[in-house]
Amino acid sequence: MAMTIHVDIVSAEKQIFSGLAQAVFASAVLGEVGIYPRHTPMLTRLKPGEVRVLKDNGEEEQYYVSGGMLEVQPHVVTVLADSALRAADVDEAAALQAKADAEKAINDGSAKRDFAEAQKELAEAMAQLRAIERLRSNSKGR
Repeated sequence: MAMTIHVDIVSAEKQIFSGLAQAVFASAVLGEVGIYPRHTPMLTRLKPGEVRVLKDNGEEEQYYVSGGMLEVQPHVVTVLADSALRAADVDEAAALQAKADAEKAINDGSAKRDFAEAQKELAEAMAQLRAIERLRSNSKGR
């Protein structure tokens, strides 16, 4: 039996996942991280993107987080997300609209919205769309 690590993914609204996993992969601010059992303790910020959990039965589950923190202890990984969804629950139409709105705000110099806020919204929309695309490509490969 493979070694496992306990994983909790929680958002401000609710707990999204709690269980055993062989590995966790996430989009940290400084780059992609892969966490395995007995990983060195670590605390890092997450950027909008995917968190993938390779469960103890070999199945992979994908989640979208809008940012947050990743805490790693030798036997526990905790993802504290600003907001989190299962990748399958991400609304593609809403993500496409948010992307278009953010691009318009960035390109429109007279926009009343803050440029940095528009960039943040664009990054979140793009991360949601990447999560949807990865989910589609994984389901086609099976």
